[in-house]
Amino acid sequence: MSERWTPDSWRARPVKQIPEYPDAKALADVEAQLATFPPLVFAGEARNLKKALARVAAGEAFLLQGGDCAESFAEHGANNIRDFFRVLLQMAVVLTYAGALPVVKVGRIAGQFAKPRSSPTETLGGVELPSYRGDIVNDIAFTAPSRTPDPQRQLMAYRQSAERCCSVTSRPLPGSIPPPATGTRPQAT
Repeated sequence: MSERWTPDSWRARPVKQIPEYPDAKALADVEAQLATFPPLVFAGEARNLKKALARVAAGEAFLLQGGDCAESFAEHGANNIRDFFRVLLQMAVVLTYAGALPVVKVGRIAGQFAKPRSSPTETLGGVELPSYRGDIVNDIAFTAPSRTPDPQRQLMAYRQSAERCCSVTSRPLPGSIPPPATGTRPQAT
């Protein structure tokens, strides 16, 4: 039987590609704060995806996956999200028509902010700094302050991921109160 997953269970596993945060307390504070946030993906959504992927594995549907290798905080905006979503849906229409099967659409657009690296450091012009590991960890600018892993960036990644999820699923931001459903407001007579 497999081990039961917990939020800390990964810490008992061999870990590679983990950044070295200079301030352990700041990292622990951010992790504690993130633990209080609502999930970005709900259990029912994950179960629905598993069922849809089972149909793909059985040859009853196609899988269309799209998105960036790594997202950037700078590219977060309504136009970028809309344009990506439009292209993904257009591709799905073509696949559905051509293959005469449903298409399971998976977009990597809400939280792909990390980049694995073959080396923990890189050297440019004789200067060695930590490698850029994605906007969730550090900044791409080749300066010591920019390349220092900053746990506060995880909070920005969560916020942008939540906004992107809400943009493409038309659901309220995690923790917000949704507007009343149509027809529930009193009507003027």
